[in-house]
Amino acid sequence: MPTTETSATPRENHVTTGATVWLTGLPSAGKTTIAYELANRLREDGHLVEVLDGDEIREFLTADLGFSRTDRHTNVQRIGFLADLLARNGVKALVPVIAPYADSREAVRKRHQASGAAYIEVHVATPVEVCSVRDVKGLYAKQAAGEISGLTGVDDPYEEPETPDLRIESQNQTVQESAATLHKLLVERGLA
Repeated sequence: MPTTETSATPRENHVTTGATVWLTGLPSAGKTTIAYELANRLREDGHLVEVLDGDEIREFLTADLGFSRTDRHTNVQRIGFLADLLARNGVKALVPVIAPYADSREAVRKRHQASGAAYIEVHVATPVEVCSVRDVKGLYAKQAAGEISGLTGVDDPYEEPETPDLRIESQNQTVQESAATLHKLLVERGLA
């Protein structure tokens, strides 16, 4: 009887220490780009990784929510629940989400503390002036033209984390350098 070879990597080659890495910051700060760069590096090292991109979550899991303070809080809590679930099951959940309110982020941190899952908060502290020039999705231009309102950091609040585990000023380094700095923190915490 012929044997079949499979290209699947055996489960034992994976590193199964889970954690949530929450990247918060203004629109176009670089959160998602850094998350995907870090994800690639972690996967190369054998980690199970999922990127919970805020835009994708909004499209597929929280399309019923608007952008009021209550809806933004609910959005962050749903994402936090999913991240905690993944982290408790050995996955590195990288979460590039604006999450503008400190109380919403604190609730996610407390959820992780209660479950025992590792949680790292990263503030991608790119100034609004730099973000508006990057304007990856054209949001700043639309806001300036009066086409949209409620843009975080412009005409809607963004409460900067007071004591994040790491603060990255992406305007002063490459994406690779930002991801490397975050990877180093994960190594120091025994998570990578």
